[in-house]
Amino acid sequence: MTEIDILSRSLKDFLTSKMLKISLVPLIVTMILIYSLFFAAADFGITALQQAAEASQNGEEVIVDENAPFYFVWATYLVVFLFKYSFTSWIAGFLLYTIGSIIVLQASVILTLVVIGFLTPMILGIVHKRHYSHITLHGHGSLLSPLWVLFKSSFMMILLFILLIPVYFVPVLNIIAFALPLYYFFHKLLNYDVASTLLSEEEYKKIYKKEANAFRGRTLFLYLVSMIPFITLFTAVFYIIYLGHAYFVKLDKMYEFEVPDINNKSEKKKEEVKLLEDK
Repeated sequence: MTEIDILSRSLKDFLTSKMLKISLVPLIVTMILIYSLFFAAADFGITALQQAAEASQNGEEVIVDENAPFYFVWATYLVVFLFKYSFTSWIAGFLLYTIGSIIVLQASVILTLVVIGFLTPMILGIVHKRHYSHITLHGHGSLLSPLWVLFKSSFMMILLFILLIPVYFVPVLNIIAFALPLYYFFHKLLNYDVASTLLSEEEYKKIYKKEANAFRGRTLFLYLVSMIPFITLFTAVFYIIYLGHAYFVKLDKMYEFEVPDINNKSEKKKEEVKLLEDK
């Protein structure tokens, strides 16, 4: 089966009524979480920063709460400085909206991946029953395994963000440097959710050892799709279906040679019986 066939089959499965209904779950949950986080941040930080900016523009003294976190104090003084002059005020406003939009976009992707992880067994169970019921699944991992992968991936993503700070000031390269940690998190979480649901550890090692680059290419394609603003809220189920089909195809291919061997033995047995009868 070619990659186009896998994509086509995945899209057909995604557009079924059952899958579209499941797609509403990450959409609703993620939107609620994003709005909750946004309003929580607005109540404490954004409103205070806006007040500081207005006070700076009006020539009033800006008072910062001493009990506020250190990063908030720094941000306040930075905003006061930037909004003090009209030119820097325009630049600061543009940057705040741009960076804020990027953060919200990436946060929506991360939250959606976490939510869809709980639905992965259900989604792949439907795909298995519909197309690959002849394959026996041997999922691996425990209840704590996804949490460990989530923690480890989050830690590595934050570490990469810190290590790549110098590159953020280099044009063009800063785009790649900013996307790399997020793609790492995206790949690790999505790939683990699907593989641990379908494959045993031994099966996963055999398939991924040979097909690692192919699966990285697939998750990179899905990551680029997810960069379209908020599309992941609607298409996260498709990501699971697409990777699921890719693993199912490889798993089916890995065991397909067992059946011909059995058939050959049966044919040989029939030939031997026929020869005995002729004698």
